[in-house]
Amino acid sequence: MPAFVYTARTATGELKSATIEAANKEDVVNQLKRLRMNVVKVEEQSKTAPKTKGSIAMRDIVIFTRQFSTMINSGLPLVQALDILSKQSENPVLQAVTRQVVFDVESGHTVADALAKHPNAFTELYVNMVAAGEAGGILDTILLRLATFMEKNDALVRKVKGAMIYPGVIMGVAGTAITVLLLFVIPTFQRMFASVGLALPLPTRIVINLSEFLQSYWWALIAGGVIAFRSFKSYYATSNGQLNIDALLLKAPVLGDVIKKSAVSRFTRTLGTLISSGVSILDGLEITAKTAGNRVISDAIMASRASIAGGDTISAPLAKSGVFPPMVISMIAVGEQTGGLDEMLGKIADFYDEEVDAAVGGLLALMEPMMIVFLGVVVGGMVVAMYLPIFDMINAVQ
Repeated sequence: MPAFVYTARTATGELKSATIEAANKEDVVNQLKRLRMNVVKVEEQSKTAPKTKGSIAMRDIVIFTRQFSTMINSGLPLVQALDILSKQSENPVLQAVTRQVVFDVESGHTVADALAKHPNAFTELYVNMVAAGEAGGILDTILLRLATFMEKNDALVRKVKGAMIYPGVIMGVAGTAITVLLLFVIPTFQRMFASVGLALPLPTRIVINLSEFLQSYWWALIAGGVIAFRSFKSYYATSNGQLNIDALLLKAPVLGDVIKKSAVSRFTRTLGTLISSGVSILDGLEITAKTAGNRVISDAIMASRASIAGGDTISAPLAKSGVFPPMVISMIAVGEQTGGLDEMLGKIADFYDEEVDAAVGGLLALMEPMMIVFLGVVVGGMVVAMYLPIFDMINAVQ
């Protein structure tokens, strides 16, 4: 159905604007009249208002959540708090989403149901925690806990991504430098050597052959790269492909350790936050599996969920996966036995946040000398190969 933006006055005379989906303008007017609102203006959203689909940064959602929690804790009604948030958000997409949430809540929906209509802004985890907070009458506490969780989770993701940026940039610069040398610098030396008629050493001939190949078949290399990327993407989209590649990533030296520890941290923090917020453990495990970020770990979590549903423990299936360290399994088992699983999961997450920091530091410490050696051998080797004939020419003159 098309979306419409309306401006109307409430029974108290307050002027309000929001977005609503309806078959036509008349339907919008009728809905507003049922809410005892006097219509001022109704126009189709595509002509006048920003869409509710688009990019919303995690930081925007965190700020929204903290402010929402503070206002509810201060005693502001839900609708008024949401209305204030819709006006002060700096993200236009989040503004439009919040206005739609305001209207849905005014129409009788719960906050969780209203948020669930906007998966681009609010994840399934977010919606389930809000629903638990509404049911328990502790929405402000849940929102504060949710904001803290998102900040820590976002920090974890940025740590892992940050570890990949540095080597990626260095390799990109190295690739560019090598390409420029082969396409523009080496041919100049080649013409110079050809004019002299000097016999070339083997390293020089290899570099010249690489330059000629790149000049003649650069299009084939680009096409091959595109085909390889698309093939990889298609394979990863399959169930077996995703499982095999994620398993290989976990087994990769150093990098696999970072991925494994970050996945354990995310799993324990997410599940602990959900359970402490009142979400059932079965629902919590299902939501956590979807946010695991690795198919092997996701399958292990779902196996754990099936075990719980069958009356067994969480820890046994996690131990079988071979992904979770013995310490994690033991602490989860103790948490199950003592009834303090959420608290135990939080302690594990805090510990593994520090472990991720150490693993990322170790990865960078290992990659820096490796990249320096790579650049020295490849780029330096090409330069030396092109200067070898010049040395021979100097020796011949002497």
